[in-house]
Amino acid sequence: MSACETPSALVQSPGLPKSPEGDPVFPEPWTAEAFAMTVHLHERGLFSWGEWAEALSCEVHKPGRADDGSDYFDCWVAALSGLLVGKGVADGETILALQASWQRAAEATPHGQPIELANDPLR
Repeated sequence: MSACETPSALVQSPGLPKSPEGDPVFPEPWTAEAFAMTVHLHERGLFSWGEWAEALSCEVHKPGRADDGSDYFDCWVAALSGLLVGKGVADGETILALQASWQRAAEATPHGQPIELANDPLR
């Protein structure tokens, strides 16, 4: 079993939505990837779970956030990006440029095909 196939204890978190088979479910594939990246970086020691909780809480409670939680994973990505910048792993401009590139790639990718950065017409 590879490191990616090794289940994390965090998938047993209370309140995490689960499929009938007991696997975590997410509203969109990118949200699962954001969750997995966060868990991976935490398990590799980049940040403590307390640091993560504080960063996410700050994002969720910012003025203008959706009252219904519909922007929860946008908050998640913003918190993760903030931690990466704060820890010196990435700079904010690079993160924003990659986000824009992924958006252009998604818009240029035919329905049903995998989204790849190579599909960004400006790359």
